[in-house]
Amino acid sequence: MVAFPLAHVSWAIADNEVRKACDAFLMDVFGGELAYEILITPETEKMGLDREEKLLVIGDTMLIPIAPAGAGAAPSSGIGEMLRRHARPGQWLGVALRVADLRAADAWAQARGFRPRYDPGMENHYFLIHRKEVLGVRIEMMMGELPNDPRLKAGWKPERWRLSHPLGIEGLQSIGVSAPSLQQAREIFSERMGFPEIAFRHIDVDNADAASFLMGDTVIEAMQPTSADSPLAQHCRDIQGIYCLTFKVASAGAAATWLKGKGFDLIGDARKRFAIRPDQAFDRLIYFSDEAISGYPMQGSLMRHPAEFPA
Repeated sequence: MVAFPLAHVSWAIADNEVRKACDAFLMDVFGGELAYEILITPETEKMGLDREEKLLVIGDTMLIPIAPAGAGAAPSSGIGEMLRRHARPGQWLGVALRVADLRAADAWAQARGFRPRYDPGMENHYFLIHRKEVLGVRIEMMMGELPNDPRLKAGWKPERWRLSHPLGIEGLQSIGVSAPSLQQAREIFSERMGFPEIAFRHIDVDNADAASFLMGDTVIEAMQPTSADSPLAQHCRDIQGIYCLTFKVASAGAAATWLKGKGFDLIGDARKRFAIRPDQAFDRLIYFSDEAISGYPMQGSLMRHPAEFPA
């Protein structure tokens, strides 16, 4: 198995002012730590910068909401158009995975029937696998380091989110993906990508049968709807791809109590697995759970160990 470290999870927001509010939400509620900020300045505007974003770290996980700005505000901008097209409630851009050698990663992907796509000028930094090839999950294979990534620095201590923050986040437990069938998910994640299937379970809160695959330091949880009129089923029909994130917390009850105290409405089971109502969380479904799932890895990042490919 090739173990892929999760570099980041991103999503698009059409309005840059809304993105700023989303960043503030992640920093206030999740204790998001700013690693780096990409802004339109007179200098970057001359360079044609087309977006703004903050790289925010929560425990060992980096989240990046992105909005078109500068050159990206023009209707003719390719990046701006892509971001606006993906800026739908419940739709995520995708995940970025860190690799040691981009050419070797390209060969690995092509050998498995995927078609690497390169943005002009970024041929030595990353390539993309289109979301249509991976059940709606856009995958970026990146080489090198994200700017000022604290996870790569000496003395990095993600334990403070568990010990000092009211949510008690221990780490990212899984990335939930809406899937028309678990067989399709197994064909892509297990047979083609080589991610071992490590668990199967029914998730009552989402009316889903779920098969979980170990990507490296993160679990992809393919979720097949068991009810035709559930939010998951609607997502699978209309959007497909990343449906939710689930953070493992020390105590679901304590996290729920704290969030209720901040005025948030919760959905799900506050004793086990729950989320802030998505319309209060910038249209993202982010669960918190204190359930330990048999077969799942310990929380922790492998960013110091980029994926390597056998010769």
